[in-house]
Amino acid sequence: MDYHFDEYIDRKGTDNIKWDAAAPDVLPMWIADMDFKTAPAIQAALETRVAHGVFGYTLTPDRFFDAIIGWWQKRHGYALQKDWIRPVTGVIPALSATIRALTAAGDKVLVQPPVYNHFYITIAHCGRQVVENDLIFAGGHYRIDFADLEAKAADTDVKLLMLCNPHNPAGRVWAPEDLTRIGEICARHGVIVLSDEIHSDLVYDGYKHIPFASLGSGTGARSITVSSPSKTFNLAGLQVGYLFSEDADLMKQIQQVLKVQEMELLSPFAIEALVAAYEHSADWLESLKIYLRGNYTYLTDFCAAHLPEIKVVPLEATYLVWLDCRAIFTSSADFADKLTHQEKLWLNPGTMYGNAGEGFLRINIACARSLLEEGLARLAEGIMKS
Repeated sequence: MDYHFDEYIDRKGTDNIKWDAAAPDVLPMWIADMDFKTAPAIQAALETRVAHGVFGYTLTPDRFFDAIIGWWQKRHGYALQKDWIRPVTGVIPALSATIRALTAAGDKVLVQPPVYNHFYITIAHCGRQVVENDLIFAGGHYRIDFADLEAKAADTDVKLLMLCNPHNPAGRVWAPEDLTRIGEICARHGVIVLSDEIHSDLVYDGYKHIPFASLGSGTGARSITVSSPSKTFNLAGLQVGYLFSEDADLMKQIQQVLKVQEMELLSPFAIEALVAAYEHSADWLESLKIYLRGNYTYLTDFCAAHLPEIKVVPLEATYLVWLDCRAIFTSSADFADKLTHQEKLWLNPGTMYGNAGEGFLRINIACARSLLEEGLARLAEGIMKS
């Protein structure tokens, strides 16, 4: 079925952050928000719910949990149980609730830069301290510095590791041996793993997402996973997510914070969208991944032909491409600012994701090919002038 991913949809004036936070002539390719319409089954489910006309307080029905259980079993081979799952209004609120529940003010939380910028923001908002276990970039690929991870996890003030699985912005799909070793180190030092798996469905052929929780007793069991259909199906504005853990004690502590923060009640639209996504939209997702892969190929070919100074980090998952621009500039923040103001192209500077991101840019390729072509032309113009 043709889902018309090549269609240009004018989103200006719809109050969305991606397009309306920018000046009218700026092409935004920054925030992790796709420019595609969501799957038809999701839109139809929402239209049916809107037609009912009454939108009061809503219970979370069994079919919400059944959809999550079925999706993780079919897509990732992981058997969830209903009492392990808690609905939340989004992944970031879930991260915040977990940090508040499982750590105390002043405790330390490990992250692995360059990494999702909201890890830093959420840790700071919770009054905890960031400890960085920088990834090693060598030969065009990122790998984990396990010796450094061991040393920092041994600090008794470190209580939690925030794992990005798959990794944003590096686009890595962590191998089973990587996840197992992380689990062993954290178990040895009593560090709980909080695994953000929001990009787990956007994994390309040749790679396989391994849920951290699937590692089993002693490693995966002592962990919390947060996820959502929002990145996969472009539903961020509906505020839907969930977290799960088979550790009843951890979940009890998190549940208490969820109650205090009033984060448990979902909107009727969030519920309908998740169920329609997970039960009726797998074909749309497979078509999306093919289109995104084509965009990535276009980007790599363009850079090879016109921007050889840029080294494109291999994309194993997500629609966020990490560009190694260290041969072009020394300050990614200054160059990104120049692109925005002079070339009217909004990309993310690498330092948004920690100091380990210096010299890199992140570009969102989840858009019509025509927009990607325009964005790369503006990038080339900016580099030519630098």
